Amino acid sequence: MGRWRAFSLLLNQIATASTKSLSRNPSLPLRLTPLHLSLPSTPNLRVFLTSTRSFSAIPSRVLVDTNEYDSGYSYNNEFMAKEDEEIGKIPIKAYFLCTSINLKSMQAENLSNVVPPTSRSSNYIALRYCDFPSENAGLGVKGSLSCFRYMVVFQYGSAVLFNIEDREVENYLDLVRRHASGLLSEMRKDDYAVKEKPQLAEDMQGGPDYIVLKTLDTDGVRIIGSVLGQSIALDYFVSQIDGMVQEFADINRGMEKTGTFTMDKKKLLQLVGKANSNLADVILKVGLFDRSDIAWRDAKYAQIYEYLREEYEVTQRFGNLDFKLKFVEHNIHFLQEVLQNRKSDLLEWCIIGLLTIENVISIYEIVRDSNAV
Repeated sequence: MGRWRAFSLLLNQIATASTKSLSRNPSLPLRLTPLHLSLPSTPNLRVFLTSTRSFSAIPSRVLVDTNEYDSGYSYNNEFMAKEDEEIGKIPIKAYFLCTSINLKSMQAENLSNVVPPTSRSSNYIALRYCDFPSENAGLGVKGSLSCFRYMVVFQYGSAVLFNIEDREVENYLDLVRRHASGLLSEMRKDDYAVKEKPQLAEDMQGGPDYIVLKTLDTDGVRIIGSVLGQSIALDYFVSQIDGMVQEFADINRGMEKTGTFTMDKKKLLQLVGKANSNLADVILKVGLFDRSDIAWRDAKYAQIYEYLREEYEVTQRFGNLDFKLKFVEHNIHFLQEVLQNRKSDLLEWCIIGLLTIENVISIYEIVRDSNAV
């Protein structure tokens, strides 16, 4: 009982002190009533505290919305992942702007920037510029070989630019246009990127719209440039064949309605020449199936070369191009036969006319001789 008596005296003192403090501060809205403590004979202690608000010695639980923290955490992780993905990424831009480029004159004009060739291929030159781009220098690759600007120019009309800002592209393309012939009214463009990751376990790794390499060297620039240059050139030739397919489709629709066509032999021969020249350019000038000497020497570059050709579906697209050319060829043969039949019909009518004239002359002479007798 001594413990409970001492505890009750302590509570009474606390209550008295609280009352005095409230009397000194009448502005406080709370009002405390005296604390009554009863000590029953049973060991259960019942304490009644009359106040404006009940309190407990157990701390109240604070409700925390964990969804806010989770969403913020996931947003930060996503932002950091995107930021890490952009670090070390080098932009690549491929253009097809003409049908032929004089590489010899261009090499002579930019001799100080020409990268010495490492293969026997003569259908392209690689140019390197040593001034660092103002924006791309902050990509986390400063000090490596890839922070230089590169431009790979191909004889068949493609130019692939590495690490060059959008606002400076036209300056580099003007260097190409000075040595180009057969400039297109609307050039074609494709974007890609390469990301340097020195801690990469493998030699390369594919990504969405980019390829990851340990380091980007000049041979890597040549390999990537060759595939992108061929791909953008193939787009142009496919569009040319698509135009021919559409033209023959219109001719066939007209024949379906009228039963004849109005194309002359000269126009047909022009289509034949266009189809054959496009196929020859794809195979010979673009070198779509030529072996890459760089990829042949090193398996690392062979892996990059095959991956990019698969990524851009070069073989499949050429297969589609070949199928369309066969359709064009079939229509050309058909129309040639029709024109040949027209020519044969004309010759037959000419022969018939000549025979008729000869017969008329013969009859006239017979009649004239009979009248003379």
